[in-house]
Amino acid sequence: MNFSSTSISSYILKIIPGVFVLLSWSQLKAQENFKGLEPLFTLPKSYVVQHTDAVLKIDGNLDEAAWQKAPWTDDFVDIEGSLKPLPALRTQVKMLWNDSTLFIAAKLQEPNIWATQTHHDDIIFKDNDFEVFIDPGNTTHQYTEIEVNAINKIFDLFLPKPYRNQGNPFIGWDVTGLQSAVKTDGTLNNAADEDKGWTVEMAIPLKSIHAGFAWALKEGELWRINFSRVEWDTKVVNGKYVKLTDAKGKNLPEHNWVWSPQGVINMHYPERWGYLQFTRTDNTVFTLPDEELQRQHLWLIYYRQKDYREKNGKYALTLNDLGINPKQTVKGKNIQLTMQATERQFTATVVAGGGDQISINDEGLIKINK
Repeated sequence: MNFSSTSISSYILKIIPGVFVLLSWSQLKAQENFKGLEPLFTLPKSYVVQHTDAVLKIDGNLDEAAWQKAPWTDDFVDIEGSLKPLPALRTQVKMLWNDSTLFIAAKLQEPNIWATQTHHDDIIFKDNDFEVFIDPGNTTHQYTEIEVNAINKIFDLFLPKPYRNQGNPFIGWDVTGLQSAVKTDGTLNNAADEDKGWTVEMAIPLKSIHAGFAWALKEGELWRINFSRVEWDTKVVNGKYVKLTDAKGKNLPEHNWVWSPQGVINMHYPERWGYLQFTRTDNTVFTLPDEELQRQHLWLIYYRQKDYREKNGKYALTLNDLGINPKQTVKGKNIQLTMQATERQFTATVVAGGGDQISINDEGLIKINK
């Protein structure tokens, strides 16, 4: 959900008065370059997803032994992370995969189960919903969003690039072969009782969300993924759930609860999504690649450039104009930052000691040159 982008400039002004504790990446803590952007540089969550050969029936029940072995994620938090209180209701996710499919299960505590969107590709987040965002390439481009409500109606779309970069979603596109099911623990659209919650189960064909020709997942392959839960405040009127409104009759803003905090009220910052690591080995422990730490300096350039353009009507031509030192150190390794820019475009590159190059452009597209 959330089709609009958020101004980096206004966001900085919003967060500076708040108190924020940076959770990790100690290399970045000491950098004045990151001041004011700390919520956009917290360490995303990670999940090591186990391979399974079990045949899973997609019915909303999670009774199979394979599901019982899969760990639940941490409870969801507010989309802005520690800047806001913890959600009032609990949400958790677990995952599995086989050679053709990513399986996702979600458990949502909910005392009032309701849904009104009854057609495929309705704007599902008008209801309370559960949402999945997947970027297999870890480039922030060519990613998938899937939304589902309590009656298992799906809104699936493909984005060539984020809305902030003038990306237009393909609404008519569908995740071919998607299976989904919802099981409710309570009564749907019945305001006379109190419910317990609902469970979502999905089977997402890998080839339907991964661009390119035939391929196979490699051990340790890394994707980016996040999950969101939209929750509306309601009251009961004439036996029906009605959204709460302000003095002007406008719906109160929805709650946005997520697995890995975005640090901004916008799910369409794919660089802020969690890490999904695929494995066939038991007891695999997630290790963040050094490359991901190096990328943070590219995202710093990107955010500073967008802020600079908003203030000056053009991009900065040099890193010095942005107040960024081109020589940095990540985990004891020297890296070199470069930038080529005009007033309308830019490309920034980081080169590590091994010689690999990672670049970002003004549309937030990440590329790797080995």
